[in-house]
Amino acid sequence: MNYSLKEIFTISNFVSMLRMLLVLPTAYYLSKIGESDIYRAIVIILFMGAYVTDLLDGFLARKFNQITEFGKIIDPLADKIFVSVIVFQLFWMDQIPSYYFWIIILRDLIIFVGGIFVTRIIGKVLPSNLLGKITVASIAFFLLAVVGGAQHIEWVYYSLLILSIFLSFASVIGYAIRAYENIKWVKDNLYNS
Repeated sequence: MNYSLKEIFTISNFVSMLRMLLVLPTAYYLSKIGESDIYRAIVIILFMGAYVTDLLDGFLARKFNQITEFGKIIDPLADKIFVSVIVFQLFWMDQIPSYYFWIIILRDLIIFVGGIFVTRIIGKVLPSNLLGKITVASIAFFLLAVVGGAQHIEWVYYSLLILSIFLSFASVIGYAIRAYENIKWVKDNLYNS
């Protein structure tokens, strides 16, 4: 797909790109949380900043009528990059279970590769839906709880862990159903016209 400069250079897309850039300081300070609680606080603030950009980019795209195919790619891609880097680093630091790392990475990989496949068939990007947004939020809350030291409050830790795993599987299934329905609709209309 080719995108015009007007479609790429929108306020909402800049906000999504800012979220990608927040990965660097977040990963840096995350590697230092064992040294001081100040670094832990900085990571939590950066997490909150990333979350605000996630809310803001969609709001701005709707407010200024800047919903574009490029924006439908860059917004979830920014989420995936931010979450994947943090998950990888927490896994590397032995802060999350290895099975959790693989569930989240494989979820993002399946949706990313599936998105490319679906876009080639239907000619447009399948946008994020509410289940996907809730799933990313649940993963972020779990990761935030880990950074905040919730491992010591077992019911909080395991509740957020189980919820984010359940939603990760549900979101992949939901995405597969939406992809199938869109592909079927395109093929039915292509053959019937």
